[in-house]
Amino acid sequence: MKNTLLKATLMSALVGLCAGEAGAADYKKNPFTLAYDGALTRNEPGKVNIHPVSYKLNGLDIAANVYTPANYDAKKVYPTVVVAHPNGGVKEQVAGLYAQRLAEQGYITITADAAYQGASGGQPRSIDKPAYRIEDIHGMADFISQYAGVDSTRLGLLGICGGGGYSLAAAQTDKRFKSLATVSMFNSGRVRRNGYNDSQLDSIQQRLLQASAARAQEAAGGAVLYSGDANLTDEQIAKLPFELYRQGYEYYWKTHAHPNSTFKYTTSSLLDLMRFDATNQIELINQPLLMIAGSKADSLYMSQDAFPKATGTQDKELFIIDGATHIETYWVPRYVDAAIGKLTAFYARTL
Repeated sequence: MKNTLLKATLMSALVGLCAGEAGAADYKKNPFTLAYDGALTRNEPGKVNIHPVSYKLNGLDIAANVYTPANYDAKKVYPTVVVAHPNGGVKEQVAGLYAQRLAEQGYITITADAAYQGASGGQPRSIDKPAYRIEDIHGMADFISQYAGVDSTRLGLLGICGGGGYSLAAAQTDKRFKSLATVSMFNSGRVRRNGYNDSQLDSIQQRLLQASAARAQEAAGGAVLYSGDANLTDEQIAKLPFELYRQGYEYYWKTHAHPNSTFKYTTSSLLDLMRFDATNQIELINQPLLMIAGSKADSLYMSQDAFPKATGTQDKELFIIDGATHIETYWVPRYVDAAIGKLTAFYARTL
């Protein structure tokens, strides 16, 4: 068990930049609509390649991208990592970046749009139920385990932001995953229930009544109600109380925007979200566990809360990237490099 502070060795012009000052990663200029810097633009022999795929999960069409390492040979076997995307995110954003970077280190990787979200099927759109997100992770494992070249005995899991919280839940019982890592873990249930940084404890019952009414309206054939969907001005974004939300709007709506990415979710989803907690029964995790978060992330408290509760494994580490905020772990090169370096060593040892 360690708590390691990564000290920046190089000062760069990126110090102090927020996501809004980043160069845009324009999905329109990428043939795979990837929205991150350094994204693949074509497949070439002998290099890392991307393979858009689709498969069925509980009757729904799931859209995914598989990344294969350089000099991939389907007759050989490779360690493999499943990557779960953030809340509101899609496979073409930070999940794709981390999947591509791990493929550069010799791993087959897969990242898929959650059911009811992104390019995956399901109606109504933007359902965000924990059981579905956890099932998405199991489904990625189902599919990739049958993919040519995958060594299913060396299957790892990486969850980013909300995908990190759902990965903690999935790995509790899915022992196909031999090791588990999270980056900027976001405990969706705790935040939807208590508010960010536990700022809405006094309105839990009121919000549950609203969610119940939204479900009743849906059941009666009425319009589907949504939460979290707002078109904010720059001035309104600047006034948001939490840095994660301020930088999140910049990342998702400006610098790394993708048309399939949205903050909104069905209000009725709160019936499921508000009774979920990523740390519930976390002691069932007996696999090696690595949790990565930024020292300046206002979401750090969620990783710090979950880590000591994971008592089922002695092989665990909370790795703090000095100077990084939550969103900066998605795109700032030196912070991504730090996370990938740690992940590469972790998976090399545990897979």
